[in-house]
Amino acid sequence: MASRKRSGSGTKRPKEKVVHIYEQLCRGEDLKLLSIQFWEEFFLLQPNMDMLECELLKLNPEQYSSAKQNILNLFTECINTLSFGNSKRVHNALQTIAVFIHFLFRKQTGTAVLCLKILLIIATGIDNVNENNLIEFIIGQNLFEAFKHILSDSSLRNLHGHDVVTLLTILVNYRKHEGSNPYVVELSLLADELALNGYGQVISCVLTMFCKQHLLSLTELTTSSSWFSSLSNIVGNMFISDELCYRSQQIRTNNALLLALYEAIHLNRNFITTLAHTQADSTPPSPCNTLNINDGSPDLSAAAILDASHYSTNLFVALFQYCSIVMQDHKSELSSINLKLCLLILTCIAEDQYANSMMHDTNLTFKVSLHRAHMRHRKLTSEKVSKPQPLANTLLDLLVEFIVSHLLKKFPIELYLLCVGIIHRVIIYQKRCRVRIAYHWKDLWTAIISLLKFLIYHEQNLMKRCNIFDLALQVINIFNLFITYGDTFLATTNSYDELYYELNREEKVFCELHAMVLRYASMQDCEYKEDSIRLLNALSNILAIIKHFQMKIKEWLASQSLSTPTEQQILEQIQKNYDLTLKLQDSLDQYERYSERPKHVLFFANLVKEVMADTRKTVYYLVKESSKGTVVECLPGAVTVPSTAGDTEVGMMHTSS
Repeated sequence: MASRKRSGSGTKRPKEKVVHIYEQLCRGEDLKLLSIQFWEEFFLLQPNMDMLECELLKLNPEQYSSAKQNILNLFTECINTLSFGNSKRVHNALQTIAVFIHFLFRKQTGTAVLCLKILLIIATGIDNVNENNLIEFIIGQNLFEAFKHILSDSSLRNLHGHDVVTLLTILVNYRKHEGSNPYVVELSLLADELALNGYGQVISCVLTMFCKQHLLSLTELTTSSSWFSSLSNIVGNMFISDELCYRSQQIRTNNALLLALYEAIHLNRNFITTLAHTQADSTPPSPCNTLNINDGSPDLSAAAILDASHYSTNLFVALFQYCSIVMQDHKSELSSINLKLCLLILTCIAEDQYANSMMHDTNLTFKVSLHRAHMRHRKLTSEKVSKPQPLANTLLDLLVEFIVSHLLKKFPIELYLLCVGIIHRVIIYQKRCRVRIAYHWKDLWTAIISLLKFLIYHEQNLMKRCNIFDLALQVINIFNLFITYGDTFLATTNSYDELYYELNREEKVFCELHAMVLRYASMQDCEYKEDSIRLLNALSNILAIIKHFQMKIKEWLASQSLSTPTEQQILEQIQKNYDLTLKLQDSLDQYERYSERPKHVLFFANLVKEVMADTRKTVYYLVKESSKGTVVECLPGAVTVPSTAGDTEVGMMHTSS
């Protein structure tokens, strides 16, 4: 048996059995040939953590290639022992796992790749992240500096950026509301510009690639439209259904990166500066975040040349374009979850002073193509192509599109509350900072009036399951902001004329809303009586404006012996008759600042579970492929894992808390 000298003497003492096994393991020998019960016996041996780490660190790339399967088997057996071993074996397995974690990033070779996957397997071992006590090992290793290093280095980021951002996001969500999570603190205080930009680029590249693939699919659909037109409606609907299902699954795969974006914006004020930062790297990071392996990688090089403005890696642009795609899927629960996360991100952005200053900067303009849903009452077009404009204009266009395209029987009131809340915050910023943007406000007014119409006409069904008065109050308060403070942010005096014209043109809507609210406010047992009374008071100025101008217009028509006025004639009467007194309403420029607790805690808990399950499934597949020597390219959309395949194997990797 091999031996070594005892320190300070000329004699040799026998090498520990476990150390001898480590050496065999790192030479790539088949350890199971030694004994059928090899692993059961191995975990009865006390680990020598220093020697295991030393043996792993000595491996060069060629040696690692030989030892890779043994290293993977060792870790897999450690996990299995946690579930089925006795207390001694479990203790020894945990110590061995600790070596793997401590070894992470100590050696800049292919080993680090496998260690990142191992860390992700540990972190995602249990769907409920708070019940996974093994994460304490990772948290205790202080890997944040290593994460920063990878995100700051373009070559490392392209290889491992997606894994690092995903792992960091999971660690941030570990008992984040129960005590001091060091990763929450570290992410909150991160001020390293290179690391922040790298973090943002990982997200931006994935979202941009998704938008590219979506546009390519639209191009293919347009090319084959004549073929589709020859099919029956039934067959066509089958294809559309399959396409929507596939897209919903692809949208779900982006939850991890969107959650990472949310955490960065929510926790770190410094991260806001990266949103408008134009990324220089052309190679996307390796996401390995899709769910189906069978489809292969699309050949982007063979696609038609596309306008580069579609694919700016500016994170603002990528996020807005991405949101416009997700908004088109009205029926999928997966898309609804993803869209809510998008709106929460936009809410955090709309509350930030610096983000607003960037979005309203007239020197910072972008041409952003927002995808639009196909609707019967408007032209069949996939995009709204805008001229270069401030990002605030694009954000308002995006929110207007959501409002007009989601007036559905299954009304998503929570999403509408978020959407209207974002609009409210943006206008409040303009009022407080006296910022005037050249925006076509009529689009917004028309959209939110359509929303009021929908609430009125579907009142009976909606009142059975939600509080429509709260949403209607937000809409009316937006109008009140324009009425009371429009002179501080409207770009032209004509905008006021157009506002009052729209209020009078749609006077029936506001009168019907008033009648409905009055009815509920007078009920003794109305569940939402207080909200209806607040809405009733908020309507006072709008009703006064309508009454005043209706009377002036009728008097003028009578004096001119006319029955039907033109739009220009009404505008002239509005301009001449601003002599009315309105009530000054309080707190129009106030809103409840966003807080994750308590309203959204359950949403994020369920979202993290989905991210954990998807990440575990994908990572486990990739680890298995790497053990076969298969090279797996991890480009967005290129690697996918069958939704059912691997469930049994993944179950073996679950750890016991």
